[in-house]
Amino acid sequence: MIFKGLKERVLKKKLDKLVSLKEETSASTLKKIQSVGILTTDEMSSKIDLQNTVASILGVKNVKIYSLRDFNKNDEVSYKHFTEKDINWRGNYVQTNIKSFLDEPLDLLIGYFNNNNMYLETAVLKSKADFKVGFSNVNSKLYHVEITSEINHYKSFIEELRKYLQILKKL
Repeated sequence: MIFKGLKERVLKKKLDKLVSLKEETSASTLKKIQSVGILTTDEMSSKIDLQNTVASILGVKNVKIYSLRDFNKNDEVSYKHFTEKDINWRGNYVQTNIKSFLDEPLDLLIGYFNNNNMYLETAVLKSKADFKVGFSNVNSKLYHVEITSEINHYKSFIEELRKYLQILKKL
């Protein structure tokens, strides 16, 4: 348990450093949204069908979801989940499934979590997605667009996102 706390402090410092060094990327590209990635918690992905809702409201067929779940040594390695054990002390992901998800050049990444979580925030920061959207109360330096909404009102969140994407001519 002592090592977990130490690891989290080291990762938090690393995350803060990466956020401060992050270059501001332009969100003004007129590239249309064709592929969407979603980062969320296992609790949210088990409660709601976020993947199909995003696909139907935004009209996109290529939607992938990855969720953070608590580590359990009895769980099998999943292509839809990652744990805190899948990131090392340097802030690099060691599981190949999450690494390939983060390295994929997605057109849109949705950070669907409304509480600070350094593992999910690091994943959003390390993602190669062109355009990143999330909740406004998490970390303002991670996203191009932040939406204020309740986490349980996922349809209104996605409808609001669709409005912003239409204004930016990305849909």
